[in-house]
This record gives sequence, structure tokens and C-alpha cells, in this order.
Amino acid sequence: MTKRKIHITDVILRDAHQSLIATRLRTEDMLPACQWLDQAGYWSLECWGGATFDACVRFLKEDPWERLRTLRKALPNTRLQMLLRGQNLLGYRHYGDDVVEAFVAKAAENGMDVFRIFDALNDVRNLETSIRAVKKSGKHAQGTLCYTVSPVHNTDAYLAQARTMADMGADSIAIKDMAGLLTPAVTAELVSGLKDSLDLPVFLHSHATSGMAPMCQWAAMEVGVDHIDTALSAFAGGTSHPPTESLVAALHDAGYETGLDLALLDRATHHFREVRKKYHQFESEYNGVDTGVLLSQVPGGMMSNLANQLKEQGALDRIQEVFEEIPRVRKDLGFPPLVTPTSQIVGTQAVINVLSGKRYDTITNEVKKYLQGWYGKAPAEVDQELQRRAVGSEDLIEERPANLIPRELDDLRKQVADLAETEEDVLTYAMFPDQARSFLQQRRDGTLQPEPLEPLPGKGSTGPVSTQFRITVHGESYDIHVTGANPADESKRRFYMTVDGVPEEIDLESTGQEGGASASGRGRATSQGHVTTSMPGNIVDVMVNEGDRVSAGDPVLIIEAMKMETEVKATVAGLVKAVHIRKGDRVTPGETLIEIE
Repeated sequence: MTKRKIHITDVILRDAHQSLIATRLRTEDMLPACQWLDQAGYWSLECWGGATFDACVRFLKEDPWERLRTLRKALPNTRLQMLLRGQNLLGYRHYGDDVVEAFVAKAAENGMDVFRIFDALNDVRNLETSIRAVKKSGKHAQGTLCYTVSPVHNTDAYLAQARTMADMGADSIAIKDMAGLLTPAVTAELVSGLKDSLDLPVFLHSHATSGMAPMCQWAAMEVGVDHIDTALSAFAGGTSHPPTESLVAALHDAGYETGLDLALLDRATHHFREVRKKYHQFESEYNGVDTGVLLSQVPGGMMSNLANQLKEQGALDRIQEVFEEIPRVRKDLGFPPLVTPTSQIVGTQAVINVLSGKRYDTITNEVKKYLQGWYGKAPAEVDQELQRRAVGSEDLIEERPANLIPRELDDLRKQVADLAETEEDVLTYAMFPDQARSFLQQRRDGTLQPEPLEPLPGKGSTGPVSTQFRITVHGESYDIHVTGANPADESKRRFYMTVDGVPEEIDLESTGQEGGASASGRGRATSQGHVTTSMPGNIVDVMVNEGDRVSAGDPVLIIEAMKMETEVKATVAGLVKAVHIRKGDRVTPGETLIEIE
């Protein structure tokens, strides 16, 4: 009797480290294990997409396209797989069809084989262009169901969505359980329904957060699932995935075939276990079983990044308040599944609601766009009063949002023509304009520097050093984080000091003389006409000049915080007396950014 084969996709190179160390794993730490990964017998290795593209440009100062080409060369015998957000691609907005088509074509050209395509709202209209583009490239297009639990989500709706994606040309169907909400019974029902109604392979991707994922994998296997996602044990568990080695051993013992070599997996795991120690500063606080996810529904990648972002703002102690606020915001927005970008949209608004102390006193631009319909159709009715406040008198969008986005690739090429050396550079700019422009300029100048890695406590190091402490001055507390590194020029010692999330760079000469940073010059906000912000962030745009007259509620600046843009509005009517900021400035809560008299 022929053994039934269960194919395995390992997420060690993408979702595993996105979930547990905030997507910080560098390409140089992936490559040594590729010799074993490539021989192990995987159906595919997920290694790109999701938040990796953003992290490469924003934090690691790596070219994400070069990462893809490098991994393609290091893994010649294994399919490479990516996570693609449909019309969102890898950014945080919808793009014109021409950008989607160009991105997919370049990804395929640079070595991508399997495209797992999803839409955060499960709005299949947002999958049309990307599925068509993948098929045109001759690659594998995987239609994806974003699993969530709400009054409007059920098995029949998921099966209907799967049939629509199959009609669009999907080569397989994936169940994406990003928060670990699946139960074994629902898994069996959903997988059975997909196998009965479609002649396509079925993939199961379930995070281990709630502790139910291994049971769900087994339930899926018993009713005919074809493929299961796992993570090597060095980066398994918690908000990541069940361990690869454990499932392989269990399947072999039960008479199933996986084609995987446990000895090779062990060698790769040993490498990643040692590598993980380098990234201890990014470790998620949520690396065990957390049944609270059954209430908050916060997915793995979102949880570690949310914790990291709150830590940077000195507000990690309020994360439980944020977890309690997230379901309330999600209900107000019509129960969207919490997956990028809706996880960021809901999560950031929840953080703002908690930190500002007043719900929806500030509404992010992304929440406004969501409520207007720019991301697609919400699964359920949204809060009408919130929609009115956010959208005002502007029209709501009922059709496929991308129909209203003109072709934009030529304009993007022109905008970054001074820095882009390839078409891939243009597409990087399309995803993250400000971060990409900085990245490309630094690459040209030869000044790319990844964020420093802190040494393990108690370990000596000739590289970066770090310390954190809190001080109180005149009754106000400040979180101080200082990192230092010796540059190539040994006459200087460079320190990076962050005060409540605001970075300053200080060069100290070898003589001990200070050579460096000056204060921003912005005072503390003390009156109603002093415009400030409730969150640390970067100024994206300043919308007023000195001498302008404004009304209460007029937008005066746009700030980016936690990857989301938010309009900051005037709280009083009057004359703009002073503007203390400009585009690109880093600001912190309590500073006077604009004075209105």
C-alpha cells in the first residue's frame, strides 16, 4: 500500500522570525543553513513577502531584491514561496494594476516560484490582478482564505470565496490562520469542504499562539489536507508555528510520508538556535501559549511587532489595555480579519485610543481610507457614526478600489529617477517611498548601516554596546536608551541616544570632547494653541505655514507612527504663529510642534 504524502512548507526564513523577533533575521544568518534546507526535501520554503520587504529597507538596510536573488542561488533545488497582499502587494495601500503586474513579473524573474495571495478583507476583487499576473509569469498562484472568527464569518462563506478564487485560476487554496483561532473541529469541516468541492491542493497555515495548531494540523491531515506549514523548532511555538521536526516524526510514525530528512533538519535547527541569540533584543514577550488570543485575535506577526513598537514608546506596560481595545475597534470597523494591513490599521488605532485617553479623538488616515472603501468591502456593517466622523461628506467607494487608481508606474519612475538604478528600485520606492528614498541615497553614498545588535548580557563585545535606564527630572520620567559602536575612524566613538523614542546621534572625539548633537529647540506644549502629538513618530508633511489662518479641526501636519500615517488637527481657530517642524523630523509626545494664536 502506497503511503499518502503530506507536503511540508517551512516558514523559518519568513513568518517564523517575523512572529518571534519582529522580522529582524538578516540574510547573512540565513545562508549558512541553506545547504541543509535545500537538501531536506521541502515542498517549498517561505522566504519573502509579508513584513520582510519592509524590514529589509527600514531596519536591516538590505536590498530585498538582492535577498531574493541570493536565496534563489543558495536554494537551487527548492521552490521559493512568498506572501503577497493582493492589490496591497507588500505596502500599506492599494496600487494601480500596472504596479501589481510589474511587481509580480519582477518577483518571478528574480526567483519566486509560489505566490500565496490574500486580501485582508477576503474581498476577492482585490485578488484578480495579482492572480492573473502570477499565471502570466508561469508561476504557482495560491488563493488564500484569511481565517477569523466573527458573527459574519462561517464555513459556507469561506467555501464560496475558495470557489471564486478557483474560477480566477488559482492553482491551490491555502487556509491562513494567522492568529491561531482554528479549532480541530472547524479545521476538519473546512478542509473537508474544500476537498469535496474543489479539485485543488489544500494548504494549512496555522500559528501556534493559542496552543491548538498541532491538533488542527492532525485533524486536517485525517480529512485529506495536502500541505502543512511548519517552522524549524529553533523558531517554533509561541506566536510562530508548530515545530517541523515534531510533525515529521509523528507523521512518519503514523505511516505517512513527508520526504523530509530529520538529520538535515537537526543541523539547520542547531544553526538557527545559535543565531537566535544574536537577536535577543527583539524577542517577543509572547513566545509561549497565549489563550488570550482567542479574545484579542491578535496574530503572531502583529503581536511581536506591536510589543516592540510599544516598547519603543515606553508604553509596553499598557499592552493589555491595547489588547482589550483591539476587539472593540475591530467591531467598529466591521470585523475585518486581523492580517496586514488591517492588523496595523486596527492595532495602531487601538494604541492611539489607549495612549490618548479618548477613543477616536485622533483617527488615522488609514482608518479613514478603510471606512471610505479604499481597501475594499468590510465583512460587516461599520459603525455609522465613526464612518461619518472619519469620512465627512466625501463619497463612499462601492466598486473595486483599484478601478479608481490610475496607472502610476511611469510617475513612480520619474519621482525616483535620480536614485533608482533598476526597475526593482522603482518598485521598492513604490512600496515605501520615504524609507526607500533614504535607503537608495545611503546606498549611493556608501553609508548603509543596519540597526545595531546588542551583545548578550554579560558577554564582552568589541561591537555595539547598549544600556537602558529611566530618569526623573522635575517630576517627569524619561526612558533613556544608549547604544554605542566604534566606527571605522578610531578617533571617534559614536553613541546613539534615544530619549522617549527620539533619537540623537553624538560623536565623541578620542580626547573625550563632545562633537555632536544639539537639541531640537521645541518646547513643551503648555497651552491649547500648542499643537502636539500623542505618539512618537516622523513628520510626513507640514500642511500650514506661519501666518496662515486655521479653524479648529483643520489638519496641520501628518505624522507616521507604527507604520501608519495620522493627520494631526488644530484644536483651536486662529493664526499660525510658529512652525517648529519640517518633513522628516522625529518628534515625541508633549513637544510644541506648531503654535496657534
